[in-house]
Amino acid sequence: MSQQQPVSSGAQLDFKDLVVLVTGAGSGIGRVYARFFGGRGSRVVINDVSAQAAQAVVDEINKAGGQAAAAPGSVADGQQVVDAAVKAFGTVHVLINNAGILRDKAFKNMSDQDWDLVTLVHLKGSYACTKACWPLFRQQKFGRVINTASAAGLYGNMGQANYSAAKMGLVGFTRTLAREGVKYNIKTNVIAPMAASAMTETVLPPDMLKGLKPEFIAPFVGVLTAKNGPDVNGRIFELGAGFISEVRWERSKGAIWRTDDSFTPSAVAAKWSEVQDFDQPEHPLNSEDGDMMGWAKQSKSLPPNKQIEPPIDFKNKTVIITGAGAGLGRDYALMFGKLGANVVINDVSKAGAEKVVEEVNAVGGKAVTAVCSAEDGEAIVKAAVDAFGTVHVLVANAGILRDKAFVNMDEKMWDQVIQVHLRGTFKCAKAVWPIFQKQKYGRVITTASPNGIYGTVGQANYSTAKAALIGLARSLAIEGSRSGILVNCIAPRAGTAMTATVWPKELMEAMKAEYVAPVVGYLASEACEDTGTFYEVFGGYAAQMRWQRTYGVSFPNDRELKPESIVAKWEEITTFDDRATNPTSGPEALQQIMENFSNTAGAADGEGSNEDPEDTPEIKEAKRQRPEPEEFTFTERDVILYNLGIGAKVEELKWTYENADGFEALPTFGVIPQFGSSSSLGMDFVPNFNPAKLLHGEQYLKIAKPIPTSGTLVNHVQLLEVLDKGKTAAVTVRVITKEKGSGDTVFENESTVILRGSGGFGGKKNGSDRGAATAANAAPKRKPDAVVEEKTTLEQAAIYRLSGDYNPLHIDPDFASMGGFPKPILHGLCSMGIAGKHVLKTFGPYKDIKVRFAGTVIPGETLVTEMWKEGNKVIFVAKVKERDAPALSNAAVTLVEGDKPPKAKL
Repeated sequence: MSQQQPVSSGAQLDFKDLVVLVTGAGSGIGRVYARFFGGRGSRVVINDVSAQAAQAVVDEINKAGGQAAAAPGSVADGQQVVDAAVKAFGTVHVLINNAGILRDKAFKNMSDQDWDLVTLVHLKGSYACTKACWPLFRQQKFGRVINTASAAGLYGNMGQANYSAAKMGLVGFTRTLAREGVKYNIKTNVIAPMAASAMTETVLPPDMLKGLKPEFIAPFVGVLTAKNGPDVNGRIFELGAGFISEVRWERSKGAIWRTDDSFTPSAVAAKWSEVQDFDQPEHPLNSEDGDMMGWAKQSKSLPPNKQIEPPIDFKNKTVIITGAGAGLGRDYALMFGKLGANVVINDVSKAGAEKVVEEVNAVGGKAVTAVCSAEDGEAIVKAAVDAFGTVHVLVANAGILRDKAFVNMDEKMWDQVIQVHLRGTFKCAKAVWPIFQKQKYGRVITTASPNGIYGTVGQANYSTAKAALIGLARSLAIEGSRSGILVNCIAPRAGTAMTATVWPKELMEAMKAEYVAPVVGYLASEACEDTGTFYEVFGGYAAQMRWQRTYGVSFPNDRELKPESIVAKWEEITTFDDRATNPTSGPEALQQIMENFSNTAGAADGEGSNEDPEDTPEIKEAKRQRPEPEEFTFTERDVILYNLGIGAKVEELKWTYENADGFEALPTFGVIPQFGSSSSLGMDFVPNFNPAKLLHGEQYLKIAKPIPTSGTLVNHVQLLEVLDKGKTAAVTVRVITKEKGSGDTVFENESTVILRGSGGFGGKKNGSDRGAATAANAAPKRKPDAVVEEKTTLEQAAIYRLSGDYNPLHIDPDFASMGGFPKPILHGLCSMGIAGKHVLKTFGPYKDIKVRFAGTVIPGETLVTEMWKEGNKVIFVAKVKERDAPALSNAAVTLVEGDKPPKAKL
């Protein structure tokens, strides 16, 4: 079967007579895949470990007029599964590797069985099923493979070291399959879906599961597998709840050192900020992308490297290095020995290990051997403890190659590489973990590879194992952070016994193993404070790697999503423009998906006044209620405290000194008097209201007159609008704030909150147009007219909360952790105030401001406000500089006419 011309917008995708094998299809998302393809004319093969569950789905599809057959069994027995498919329908055209299990445990409690079972199903199962399909795909010159990763694989997750490793491993697996299959019209892609399933039921709240229907995943898989789908191969996509985006690697500009005796861990520390500088990033697609030889030559011409003081050393530190009998491991050992470390040399070669011990002792270190496989982690750690009393650093370096074209790669070759690289690292990390936790200190460096990042022909096993070590490191970093354990990952290139057979002599010389060691030394030192990070390292060069995600497309989640609708938006889904983001954690990546819970068809339309005919009787009654007005008394002290809370500086006397000429409140002070009133309104007019499931969505503030700096104001609260978004409710409360004496209106606020799990009550679905309060405020497609950045302080949230928002999420680390955040986060209204200050300083006074809260800010991070002037309106967005992550979006102010904008002075 040959591929048709890619479908044009508006045309139908063709699935007719495709034989589609779906693993783990007896329930959940696999069942939804099967029903989707069955309903589109494909012949579907249902695999599941439960023969009964598989047959139930077969019967369901056949009863609906489709064609389906069962292929029960473990995915680890891939040939058996594929043989059943061929027996039923003659071949396989599409393989969806969907089967999976969870065995979540804190890493310290994770057993070998927990580890082995997860890697067996996810990695071995995907290998076995794909391997069995591969000859069919090659022979018929058509094949489509979909591998299933997850956010836990991309970003790491607490308690999922096994799952994160396996899921990230499938990204590397995909990249190599894509390269090997291209000339046979075999296309392989990987998705990181967020969908309700038997696996996610145990870790996600019920209201969130309702919004994550697998029906939003299946049409996208259809796009990637259709005969006439877009030409897509080796790509990563993240999606859920109607949101779809593409993910790729982004590499920093990096740093280069002179490769002489001055290239030390102390020299690496001196230039580390350059390694993490993403001002001029690259987006490599291949391991050859980048001027490697040019960088290597440049390093030779640089002056001696500057060093930090005091220099980094490893006196009284014990370092375990696996695979240290030669190559990279040997050079690591010599470096650590020179810096005073106790070094444990692990290798399967006794002669190799003993020789390196002698070399380490000769340069002033102390060393012992641990001759065994890296999988024998307990024995390696015992050797360290017996000789030196404890362990401080684990460099997981051991590895082997078993290269073969995928069609010829046998099970033994797969297993050996996965065992040494991945299981060996797991076993060694598991063995040192209790020691590290007890002493509240530890460093782990895992070893990935460029081939794990980009894939390469003939290394499906190696690419998978190396990518998996990135996911493992990120999960271990999360788990270790509270115990002083830092875990990072490198992808080194070096001239070793493994590369000598494939690299030219010039490249071997430029990529000496000793040119990687100083970076490892820095990451293993007390000077390093990073964790969960990942770097490419070679030839005196190092650069950080991170994910970049397209802004993507959000489809309404209250109507059926069709694959043709996705194709129509394909360019937007896959375009990396200035709206692209860089998620660094699961909660951060999930935020944009969660925002789409309230995206319903026609959400921008609307009508009506405060009371709407579509409102339920309960909402109509709630709108008729008028709570008693509440007074708010404040003094100049409160104004100064607020101004300081959003970053006013001591020299800005008009904002920090009550006796200064022109002393005034910053305009966003208007959110403070109303805060207690708007947040105290009861919400029992919607079902299942739970205050813990409330998210602040948008804020609109209108400033009706000059703001007094002290006095008594009166807040009048009104329920303005309640929308039924199906899975959620969107509630807008208006507070009109008046002066007590004159009765004049000073502020009008509209606060919109999202109540998760409170939708489905049959209320009004589409919001009303309320002018500036509901304007979309899309950023113009041109460079900003002004950009202002401001680094928040570590104390920012602690100060801001004194203006009235005492939510412990902003101050208590334990409470923040319960919410899925690594640290307490800054108040959204504080971010609004800082950005509003930037607009004020740049363009002058304004009479209203509206923002949408698009992401979190952690105190200490830098807020960057980008501004575009459009007539008397300034549209702006705010981002976190360090993570290039959104904080505020769809934001704008309306300028006071007649004022000339002053120049920014921040």
